[in-house]
Amino acid sequence: MQITVKASRRTEQGSRASRRLRRAGRVPGIVYGGDKAPQPITLDHNELYHQLNNEAFHASILTLEIDGERESVLLRDTQWHAYKPLVLHVDFQRVSADEKIHLNVPLHFIGGENSPAVKLGGCIISHVLTEIEVRCLPKDLPEYITVDLSNMQPEQSLHLSQLELPPGVEAVHHGEGDPVVATALKVRGESGPEGGETTES
Repeated sequence: MQITVKASRRTEQGSRASRRLRRAGRVPGIVYGGDKAPQPITLDHNELYHQLNNEAFHASILTLEIDGERESVLLRDTQWHAYKPLVLHVDFQRVSADEKIHLNVPLHFIGGENSPAVKLGGCIISHVLTEIEVRCLPKDLPEYITVDLSNMQPEQSLHLSQLELPPGVEAVHHGEGDPVVATALKVRGESGPEGGETTES
């Protein structure tokens, strides 16, 4: 999926200028990285707000179009108002086709309701992780990673090292051990399929 983000160069900076932009329905931002200097930008608030509600927007190589000039970027940071649905600032990072990137990618769970753990073991499957950090070239970046739970057994856990990752993609884990991605938990008093499963992503 190709997602294009339209922006304009920003010349005025500082808190007062940012407040004026927000009152005018614009969001201040910046794009940095690569062999170019950081470029302050502005974006349409409503358009950006709707794009931020798209899961793929957070885990995709985006095409940032600044006054007609295009470059490939990643969304790196978004600042929100404390209690209003208002985007205050956004950061993008330029990417190079031949340099590996690190990014959190969402997990999509399938098959859990048909697993032995749920149908026969009276378990629920808890999704311990909802995303993982990956390292790959931009061309190999997946929008999401599918996690098949159809073979889960009662009281079994699925670990990060057991995930099937797309070619060219490796999982990144900071710390010791092998993190649990999902686990089948026995429900006290449940012995049949009514044990169910937690809501799938």
